[in-house]
Amino acid sequence: MGKFITPNCQECPNRKGPLMGCCQLEELDLISSSKVSQSYQKGQRIFQEGSPVLGLHCVNQGKIKVTKASGDGKEQITQLAKGGDVLGFQAVLTETRYTTSAVAMDDCVVCFIPRSDFFRVWQSNTQFSASLMQIMAKALGAAEVQMLHLAYKPVRERLAGALLLLAQTFRRDDDVEPFSISIARDDLASLVGTAKETAIRLLSEFKEAGLIAARGSEITILNLRELSQIASRYD
Repeated sequence: MGKFITPNCQECPNRKGPLMGCCQLEELDLISSSKVSQSYQKGQRIFQEGSPVLGLHCVNQGKIKVTKASGDGKEQITQLAKGGDVLGFQAVLTETRYTTSAVAMDDCVVCFIPRSDFFRVWQSNTQFSASLMQIMAKALGAAEVQMLHLAYKPVRERLAGALLLLAQTFRRDDDVEPFSISIARDDLASLVGTAKETAIRLLSEFKEAGLIAARGSEITILNLRELSQIASRYD
């Protein structure tokens, strides 16, 4: 990742996001003076399911997966996050311990905001708290949709939807066609909610159909329209 430079809240490219964009300058100064910024390498945990909730995590850059462990120890990816996203707010507001884990999918920089400072802004800034409620409602809706898809959609349709989600989440405005991403097959299977072998087999079918290209861990989406049509079946 190169030499680490602590991000400045006032100059952060994610400053205009739906949550931090609601903060006043003095609130940003408060957050900037007390936050802790840290770099993470691929595979490192940012927070662990079951550990005490100490604050909020604001993603400065990088790709992150949020996971939930099932009863048999298998991992289910419940959320994908990128620069500008905020993690852990549900746990900060409602729990004493994290109900999920966050793991770096590539090199990341994440800023940690202590719980006390988060609550100071949340209690004094009505725009901030209203925006947070909207983000929570959106996250709840996405979780309900994912639960329904896992219950009723065949794996092929879920895989197409997962590939679309990867593109929607991580594609930048300046990316050129077609969209490519490196993702471990274990992670893709956890996102779909299936076995790794099944995900690999269906990826091969998509490749033969000309919907994607694959080389090593990299997947290139060649036909977004067809993938969208597959993903929307049974909606």
